[in-house]
Amino acid sequence: MIALFQTIDLALQIYTWILIASAIFSWLYAFNVINSSNQFVNQVGTFLYNVTEPVLRPIRRLLPNLGGIDISPIILLLIIFFLRSFLWTTIYPLVV
Repeated sequence: MIALFQTIDLALQIYTWILIASAIFSWLYAFNVINSSNQFVNQVGTFLYNVTEPVLRPIRRLLPNLGGIDISPIILLLIIFFLRSFLWTTIYPLVV
């Protein structure tokens, strides 16, 4: 049972890093720091978008319009932090 909790925790941790990478990539792309015509850059951007957008889209629908500021990744990071804490402090002691 410990392996299951560790695997879920690892998946959430990996998704956290993917979410951070996606936010940084979007900033670099928006400010033309990276070459958008490069095929590798486009593949990385497409991957990050396809992995994060299905989770961020419902959060964006719930948030009010803040102009050009997108805080949905921050909200998702807080949710992931809560899930990881809840997993280890509440559910794990009940199972073990």
